Amino acid sequence: MSKRDELVAKYAEDIKSKFGETPDMDLLNKVAVGLGPAIYNLDASKVSGSDDKELETVKKNFLMKKLGLADSPALMEAINSVIEKYGKSEKNKHRAVIYYQLAKHFGKESVYN
Repeated sequence: MSKRDELVAKYAEDIKSKFGETPDMDLLNKVAVGLGPAIYNLDASKVSGSDDKELETVKKNFLMKKLGLADSPALMEAINSVIEKYGKSEKNKHRAVIYYQLAKHFGKESVYN
């Protein structure tokens, strides 16, 4: 099992346990591949749910640039909703899981096809 496969399995477990959903493994793999080497970096692979600057970066770099969404209050509402479901006290909020959830939330899975 490759390091990426191990990480994707960990992300899938988070989606099952924290969100109560069965993950779309194909999409989850594509999100992990899309993040490139960031998933292997301890700091870059996580999102701090309490850091407004970091959440703004998720909004600009992922939702607006990658998914092509227009800036609106709905973007930050969606990010906060995912963070809330993940669990505010959960220290290890994996970037791949958050991006996966946001892509699904906005119906933008096709970006990864």
